[in-house]
Amino acid sequence: MNECQISAALRPVDIAAFEADSNFQVLSQPGLNLVYLAYNVTHQPLNDGRVRRALDMAIDKQAIIDGVYEGHAQIAVAPLPPSQWGFDGSLKDTPRDLKKAKALLEEAGYPRGFSISLFILSVERPYNPNARLMSEMIQADWAKIGVKVNVVINEDFAKFLKSGGDGKHDAILFGMISVNGDPDDWLRLLSCTTVGSSNFSRWCHKEFEGLIQRAAQITDIAERTQLYTQAQKIFKSEQPFTPVAYVTDYQVISKHVTGFKINPLGPTIFSGVGLR
Repeated sequence: MNECQISAALRPVDIAAFEADSNFQVLSQPGLNLVYLAYNVTHQPLNDGRVRRALDMAIDKQAIIDGVYEGHAQIAVAPLPPSQWGFDGSLKDTPRDLKKAKALLEEAGYPRGFSISLFILSVERPYNPNARLMSEMIQADWAKIGVKVNVVINEDFAKFLKSGGDGKHDAILFGMISVNGDPDDWLRLLSCTTVGSSNFSRWCHKEFEGLIQRAAQITDIAERTQLYTQAQKIFKSEQPFTPVAYVTDYQVISKHVTGFKINPLGPTIFSGVGLR
């Protein structure tokens, strides 16, 4: 029997090979994760919502799902995933429309486009196996509406986090996995209280802030969900970041392993696991 019985993670490119091998079981479930592209709203022209919406609708998200994730993800539409209670199922992704994106830029005063920086982390993450490829695809998409992108590559995670918190970027490609399974975990990414740390958009919206702060003080899930639904609609209209993808969780285990379940919050749980 092989020494390794349970994998730590599974790259999208390897899934098909393991699924075809009878020695393994490939488990999957919707992930509690989000990949997103944050716009630093303290930098011009990203302080203009029309510009942010133009950038959002210029991105071919389906191409990213297919090219980066081998189809093992879905297009993101909100700042929290569908597997999270409180998710607003009425939200839809804005259709890709280069003509409309160019019109928005012209309306905002940028008929010839502009130049921005895009910070990425080159190290593979569970929610993003290839940030370089993703950034190149975004760069090519934005070039079609006249926006030139300087991709700034970071190789150290701690330094990358610090640069994001410091707000040196114009745009930054990042992601997260929930640590507690609560909607507040996601929406704090856009809180006024996290500007300078995890709020890479540096966006502070009074009404949005009031909604998430009230929701955090309430225990009734239905009431909290109403508040979070309102907050997500504000997010959608303001577009402080582009939700890119919700990544499906995969884990490969030996055919001899029994009772194993993927933990959507990350850490591997071995309680109830056995061998046959």
